[in-house]
Amino acid sequence: MTDLLPLGLLAELTHRCPLACPYCSNPVELDRRSDELDTATWLRIFDEAAELGVLQLHLSGGEPTARADIVELTRGAAQAGLYTNLITSGVGLSKQRLEALAEAGLDHVQLSWQDTDPASADKIAGLDGAHRWKHETARAVVELGLPLTINVVIHRLNIARVADMIVAAYRAGARRIEVAHTQYYGWGLANRAALLPTEDQVEAAHAAVANIRKELEPGILIDYVAPDHFSRYPKPCMNGWGRQSLNVTPRGRVLPCHAAESIRGLIFWTVHEHSLREIWNDSPAFIAFRGTEWMKEPCRSCPRKEIDFGGCRCQAFAWTGDAASADPACELSPYHAALREAVAAPRTDEIIYRRFSSPKPAPQE
Repeated sequence: MTDLLPLGLLAELTHRCPLACPYCSNPVELDRRSDELDTATWLRIFDEAAELGVLQLHLSGGEPTARADIVELTRGAAQAGLYTNLITSGVGLSKQRLEALAEAGLDHVQLSWQDTDPASADKIAGLDGAHRWKHETARAVVELGLPLTINVVIHRLNIARVADMIVAAYRAGARRIEVAHTQYYGWGLANRAALLPTEDQVEAAHAAVANIRKELEPGILIDYVAPDHFSRYPKPCMNGWGRQSLNVTPRGRVLPCHAAESIRGLIFWTVHEHSLREIWNDSPAFIAFRGTEWMKEPCRSCPRKEIDFGGCRCQAFAWTGDAASADPACELSPYHAALREAVAAPRTDEIIYRRFSSPKPAPQE
């Protein structure tokens, strides 16, 4: 039992998606359509989330609009009193369907962009024409009067144009842009050698974002999430494990963060056997790293333990095989040197695209 209450719910409605982005935050083992929760179950989850104290619902995927019932789900979430945010690729989303979503109570749209260069954007997305379609969707969102956030994942293939992407988002009418460096687990980990920028590129990106902020804010809010591989201390991942949010997968597993399934040995309760309240309060996975009692040294005696909560558990597991280890992004971690060595390792041009089939390197142009 905990006195903490979640503020946000990430609802992964499906892992189906028209794109194949190599940095995708979905697990490498994707949930199939046949395993997806039905409409009634999702509506029950939304009601339980509201009763638990959740305020914001992020309708995500994969591509959430691949669900035929996305309008019905949005309406049910709005009726439950949740603020609804659609996280979409924009590909395949018509203006007519956007209008139906708005009428159903959709509050906000978060649209992913890959680059400002059309050829590079389509290559990253793994789909010809994706760049054009995304811009058409952005235009339709703004015309409908819905608030628009542009989300850009930064990596070696697009980092040189980070300022251009912020300017493009501003000109497209976005009220906010989230510039977040790739997180290296799941598909990102599989593609680290292709996606990880150099330290010089990261420093240049920091400077570019700082300069463009002076020009454009407050006309557009710029959120910049720095990369872990170049830091002295880790970020407070999810603002602490099991403290503010929960995630429901397409098959109904409830996770403390969207990458938690990468940690072998954790037991995840599902919505088929337990309510969200039971899972939030008592699930072994949520309890595992909540608070600070689980910490080992150097985290246990660190004065920052209530600031960064030991960093990212998924990253710790990926590097050390022990999710209770200090995040290697921290300079006090015995694995920090290994992470820094990865920064200096040779890069590759081979990309493994996100697919339901077994991942294989993609041919390069």
